[in-house]
Amino acid sequence: MSAVTTKRLLTSDEFAKLPNPIDGSKQELVHGEVITLRTPSFLHGVVVGNIGFVLETYARQTKNGRVTISSGVITEHGPDTVRGPDVAFWSFKRMPADHVPVVYANEPADLCVEVISPSNTDEKMTRKVREYFASGVQLVWLVDPEERTVTVYRQPGDGRVLWDDATITGEDVLPGFTCAVAEFFQ
Repeated sequence: MSAVTTKRLLTSDEFAKLPNPIDGSKQELVHGEVITLRTPSFLHGVVVGNIGFVLETYARQTKNGRVTISSGVITEHGPDTVRGPDVAFWSFKRMPADHVPVVYANEPADLCVEVISPSNTDEKMTRKVREYFASGVQLVWLVDPEERTVTVYRQPGDGRVLWDDATITGEDVLPGFTCAVAEFFQ
């Protein structure tokens, strides 16, 4: 008889206590298992910084929310999944200004932004978009630095592609937000 070993699944609390990878790579928890993602490229970092700056400027001007970069977002429980969207926005309606989570927010973000890397597959990105919406996220942007496009999702499987000569809005999720898509890629 051979022994059967089962892999122990982690909770989001246990995942939060793990040390950061020495090589600077990013990790996510998917159905209780830790996955390691490749270290993002320079271009990826520039685009994430630009989007974070534009959204942070909006948040400060309107005083209606906060922005995070690469912070964990719990998308599923039992087993737990913790994703790290490149940029996320929480309105103060969803998460009051005086509530700043130490680890992960208990409330879903209003907006999650993923900047596509060469190692991302369509299947992986589709899975993340579905998870975000299933957890209560209202708007998802998939940003492609190589194509210089943003695909705007209001629901899974129904994305609208904006090229860099278009203007992106926050629709009813980020009221009054408007920006040239090209600003994300400067």
